Amino acid sequence: MRLAHLLDGLRCADCLTIDVLWYDPVRGLVECRECGHRANVAFENIGTAGNAEDVWEVV
Repeated sequence: MRLAHLLDGLRCADCLTIDVLWYDPVRGLVECRECGHRANVAFENIGTAGNAEDVWEVV
């Protein structure tokens, strides 16, 4: 069983299809279910710990 999250409203840069990107936090991977394009991602918390308005940045 793999936990993946659909990234609503985002478009694949290769096939330009919308709402087909899935984020897999365990593997640190975003994948297009339409064309199969994959990208490794890492997130760095640039906000303060415990703050409800933390900002996340893709690095």
